[in-house]
Amino acid sequence: MPSVISRRSMRWSAAVAAGGVLWTSGVAHADGSFGNTTAPPASSSPSGDANNGEVSASVTQSRIEVTQESGPTGGDSGNLSSTDVNWEPPPCWYEPVYTPEQLKKFSETGLALGYVSPHASWGGQKLWTDHYRDGKDAYNYNDKEQSLIPRKGYKNYNIGKDGYFWRGVARNPDDPNSYGCERVMFWQNAGEIPDVPNAPTPKTLAEYAYDKVKVPGTEIDLKPETKSTVNLPTWVWLDKGTFKDVKVRAELPNTGLWAETTAKPVALHLEPGTDDAETFPASGDCEINEDGSIGTPYTKGDADKIPPCGIRYLRATNGTPYRLSASVTWQITWQGSDGTGGDLPDGTFETTQDMNVQEIQSINR
Repeated sequence: MPSVISRRSMRWSAAVAAGGVLWTSGVAHADGSFGNTTAPPASSSPSGDANNGEVSASVTQSRIEVTQESGPTGGDSGNLSSTDVNWEPPPCWYEPVYTPEQLKKFSETGLALGYVSPHASWGGQKLWTDHYRDGKDAYNYNDKEQSLIPRKGYKNYNIGKDGYFWRGVARNPDDPNSYGCERVMFWQNAGEIPDVPNAPTPKTLAEYAYDKVKVPGTEIDLKPETKSTVNLPTWVWLDKGTFKDVKVRAELPNTGLWAETTAKPVALHLEPGTDDAETFPASGDCEINEDGSIGTPYTKGDADKIPPCGIRYLRATNGTPYRLSASVTWQITWQGSDGTGGDLPDGTFETTQDMNVQEIQSINR
């Protein structure tokens, strides 16, 4: 795979040869001849709505709509951390951006400053009108062959046709893997998904939604509550129904694509905050019971028993509390609009609380 630098050089060389400009680390203004083209400061890079309030010019802001179908709606909540440190949501994909009428308005209004791919932007009406109105070729990155090829232009923005111009979206443009969606913005008929690498699928939406899942904070019940005693077990439990499935739905407008991603709580993991402690079970992993509860509530007379879920501290805190960490593991599954579905890596969400541990005081007579 070519390096980021070589790809940028390749695009720039081909653009110069074509008499147009693709500027990949800023924006090129190209109203007029090539000799008059200059690159403005990086702060001039297009963002927000640019000159078209209807369609954002940002290539990091996806148009995927995410709604929460079930789960917490208030209180403490947060995003999941994947248990697979090597897994990440897709770095880039394509989305419909403009109708013919919207592209005409964008191209012929003001500066016409905007991105044609995640790492290339055009500045100046002429670049846009040449390719999308007047039918002139533009150099287009070929994802499959990792090369530049000429792309035929369009007549009058395809006005009168039913469809959309599609453009790449990069979750993080600084990620070298985000260079897989560099085709110059292209046309696709309505009701069709482009036959290109990194075209969106229901799984794309499910993976995108992974980062949007909000799960509740882990408020565990303790006995003793915030002050334990050396060598005596601290019982930990969560009542039935404390944690419920969280479901989010992701839809990409004007494509018919959707996916529902569901997070189901499956285990609680305890970290005492010190090596001078034992966890029950020894792994610190307390599984969720069939009724949705975790552990067993403490009852009078259980002080000397070993809890199914809990901690025994072996040394007092002496004024500095231990930081007890409780994290819930969530099993992630998804279903898509085309009948596909599957599993995504488990996720965790962690909260911490102070634990003071005291010595048992005794007097010998």
